[in-house]
Amino acid sequence: MTKEEKLTLKDWHQKNAVDLFNHSWTLIDKKKRTKEETDELIHAAHASRHHWGQIGKPGHFERGEWQISRVYSLLKMGESALYHAKRCLDICKANKLKDWDLAFAYESVARAYYVLKDKKNTEKYLKLASKAGLEIKESGDQDYFNTELKTIKLKAL
Repeated sequence: MTKEEKLTLKDWHQKNAVDLFNHSWTLIDKKKRTKEETDELIHAAHASRHHWGQIGKPGHFERGEWQISRVYSLLKMGESALYHAKRCLDICKANKLKDWDLAFAYESVARAYYVLKDKKNTEKYLKLASKAGLEIKESGDQDYFNTELKTIKLKAL
């Protein structure tokens, strides 16, 4: 960006929200992270959600909460994962979000319970996620969702 180009406050929040969301995925995909990168991952996911909270819509809020829950699940921080997964699901329900959003909201709750080694609730939310996944309209999105859902392995509990 040149000195002449100026972002509105809304554009600035949106740019940061998107950049931080994408940066979080780069860190999520990393096979080995340093402690500093783990801290950066947590902060980036929360910061992305914060920026969406300033200018976004419910779908942005829900996806931000989903990403934070995914980060905490990845890091085996079950209580934090569950808190954000439930926020994700609450936002979906309150705003009647369906399709991809609702399916992944249920997936995030199942994954958080999986991290907490709560087999009963993991099974319950896996079933809800599977049912919601059938409502995903785009077949490629549905395939991706099902692949992600299969990473939650009940036999390990």
